[in-house]
Amino acid sequence: MPAQVTEAELVVARPFALDVDEVVRELHADRAGLTGEDAAARLAVAGRNELPEPARKPAIVRFLAHFNDTLIYILLGAAVIKAVMGDWLDFWVIMAVAIINAVVGYIQEGRAEKALAGIRGMLSADASARRDGGWVTVPAAELVPGDVIRLMPGDKVPADVRLFQAFQLRVDESALTGESVPTSKDDKPVAPDAGVGDRSSMAFSGTIVSAGQGRGIVTATGADTEIGKIQSLADEAGTLATPLTRQLDDFGRVLTVVILGMAAAMLLIGRFLHQMPFDELVSAAIGFAVAAIPEGLPALVTITLALGVQQMARRNAITRKLPAVEALGSVTTVCSDKTGTLTKNEMTVRRIVTPLARYDVTGLGYEPKGEIRPAGGASARGDLTAVLAVASLCNDAHIVRGEEGRWQLVGEPTEGALKVVAMKGRLDPGAARRVAVIPFDSANKFMATLNEGADGSRAILVKGAPDRLLERSLTQRGAAGSEPLDIVRWEAVIDELSGEGLRVLAAARKPVRSDVDDVGLDDLRDLEFLGLWGIVDPPRPEAIEAIAECHAAGISVKMITGDHAGTALAIGREMGLVEGDDVRVLTGTELEALSQEQLKEIVRDVDVYARTSPEHKIRIVRALQSHGEVVAMTGDGVNDAPALTRANVGIAMGIKGTEATKEAAEFVLADDNFATIRSAIAEGRRIYDNLRKSIVFLLPTNGAQSLVILVAVLFGLTLPLTSVQVLWVNMVTAITLSLALAYEPAEVGIMSRPPRRTGGPIIDGRELAFILLVSVLIGGAAMGVFYGVAGTGADVDYARTEAVLMLALGQLAFLLNCRFMSRSSITPDVFRGNRMIWISAGALLVLQLLFTYVPLMNTLFESEPLAAASWVLPIVLSIAIFFAVEILKALFRRR
Repeated sequence: MPAQVTEAELVVARPFALDVDEVVRELHADRAGLTGEDAAARLAVAGRNELPEPARKPAIVRFLAHFNDTLIYILLGAAVIKAVMGDWLDFWVIMAVAIINAVVGYIQEGRAEKALAGIRGMLSADASARRDGGWVTVPAAELVPGDVIRLMPGDKVPADVRLFQAFQLRVDESALTGESVPTSKDDKPVAPDAGVGDRSSMAFSGTIVSAGQGRGIVTATGADTEIGKIQSLADEAGTLATPLTRQLDDFGRVLTVVILGMAAAMLLIGRFLHQMPFDELVSAAIGFAVAAIPEGLPALVTITLALGVQQMARRNAITRKLPAVEALGSVTTVCSDKTGTLTKNEMTVRRIVTPLARYDVTGLGYEPKGEIRPAGGASARGDLTAVLAVASLCNDAHIVRGEEGRWQLVGEPTEGALKVVAMKGRLDPGAARRVAVIPFDSANKFMATLNEGADGSRAILVKGAPDRLLERSLTQRGAAGSEPLDIVRWEAVIDELSGEGLRVLAAARKPVRSDVDDVGLDDLRDLEFLGLWGIVDPPRPEAIEAIAECHAAGISVKMITGDHAGTALAIGREMGLVEGDDVRVLTGTELEALSQEQLKEIVRDVDVYARTSPEHKIRIVRALQSHGEVVAMTGDGVNDAPALTRANVGIAMGIKGTEATKEAAEFVLADDNFATIRSAIAEGRRIYDNLRKSIVFLLPTNGAQSLVILVAVLFGLTLPLTSVQVLWVNMVTAITLSLALAYEPAEVGIMSRPPRRTGGPIIDGRELAFILLVSVLIGGAAMGVFYGVAGTGADVDYARTEAVLMLALGQLAFLLNCRFMSRSSITPDVFRGNRMIWISAGALLVLQLLFTYVPLMNTLFESEPLAAASWVLPIVLSIAIFFAVEILKALFRRR
């Protein structure tokens, strides 16, 4: 065999569908393994068995990228204006706001890169490979295509491997495929179109050997493995802007154009209509621009979302990216993984059927709480005891109580379910001991043990696939002892249980002489059939309720799982995802045959997807998004990471989720509870409502100030406000009053209304008209105060100070109007339910007192101390503004 090989010679297409000898030939390898020289040559060609790290931009570039935002441009423009004016204090205040926003974004970024790092952490560190005729331990990163490796229980598979030996080999592929039980492996080729979960002749990188032993030849390493392909999908999936960020970008662009246009118009009118001095005109235009720019808006959005993060954390939803908090409120479709998300990922016996009776089993998971209840009035117990004895004794699993008091499984899930049902049946194995065992084998599909009872009697106990045990049984356990086996009846029961989505296992036994001390396959003849267990990965009860609430809120829920179609459909019915008999389940194979256009046509009509791969999940998400759906994707396995990255909102499970999934998601559920998603969506809707209230409240401040300056220029009057006073009013209302609305509780019926539409501006025409009218009210009051006070002969700075007070108190009155946008605020409720209203009002008044009476503030902001009587007019006008706005609200509600 030549030491030098080409890259093409290290690639084999669909090795799972080829005979092992053909795979060996294509890789120019040998079942006896490679030589050290061959391995080194192949390593130089194929590269190290590691997932490549994506190229990272320099830190400074990633930081500066957070200034690439229209609203931040507005902030920077305001800062430049202040620098031109020589107002360096204002310049640094505005720059501080922009820098804080960039720092928050920089800290929150890196989702995709961390996801890939989490996936890389799943790879094995070492491997047992055959080199130079002997078995050696080599770093997994140095494995190459053509290497022969062996697998033992507990091993993490170091590369994609085509098996040529598999002795009772079972591999836990749940993180890759979503399968809730380990997959049995063999060396036989499978169909070329088999999905990842059906490729029984392969062991995949990153999965874990749960039982048995195996040997195979490495067919793919690094980025070419299945887990490497998932990394590529996560890297290429791309992320989408949230509805809020898109709306704010659009709003910022429109606002920029309007401000520049009106400033230009002011310059022209002032220059050519009123022949104003150019320096004074430029100062007025700059004052108008500063007044019109809502420089507090980015900070308002960031802080409101940050407060929402705290609220969600209290509900066990950990937020990884601020804008996603709001995005939850616009979710129209939740695509959920089944295992561990909708279900408990803890196999549970739900039915027991014996020749004499049927039994229902209560309780969920591995906690041995519950009971076995006879169905249909049955009362027989002897038949049940025999079945439970097999469940307990022909079993290698253990159920133990952890340090935190939680019951945990040591062993395989299916055996854990049988051990728990025996504990629920209060079965006492007593002094029974195991004498010999035939371990489970995927070829035989059963396990057998030879056990000795306390009285010295011995019996062979068998559990396994029903068809294999039926063909080896001669009798069944009847009321009076053994009776002829009723195969027709058992086949009907098996079909019935399978139709309910249950995994069916059978129990049998065979008494033997007390001197028998071994058991072989030939001994497993003429068995006495004892009955069946129906096992399921049970749905979370709270998830069923949460799905119903999502449906009531106009949110569709779709289950995307790696399980078989029958199991998926049965769970879907139990969860309330689907109803009726005419329900379509789309499998991965069927989806593979559809073009993306064909998938788009049916994707909204299918609620259950089975036997899916990571590629399928991304296709489903994209097809839904093509209809304008805002998609949330939940999951816990690495196979979910790419789809979580692509979805509008990615939600990972915190307890059972892999690190790759958590890093790919915007949210991590600390309690792995699907019901938490419902609470998080309600919280997202509340946050968006409060954001809109805050924006509607904040903009009239800018509108009123802009109007004051605009009218003064148009009519050639003295400016009622200086630009520094404009900045004061903007900032003081943004950091006090506007934040109070972030604490508003959710409105009644927030989860009974449909998701909001994602298109259109953040402020619609109706709200814009409302904002303009309120701006006229507050701005008119401020102008009236200024010109009225100035008309009495008062100093201009004194009149401006009172005008600033009018703007501040007018906004305080308007804050109470904004608490209830869809109903009247003339109610006692306006004074309760949100203590931050009064804290913010107090803070505003304190700041305004400082502005008015502290000498340093008088110097900085050109203000003057006011007489006590000068507070009366602004207070009276503010009360009048409150009632006038309520009249406007009533008129708008009627329309």
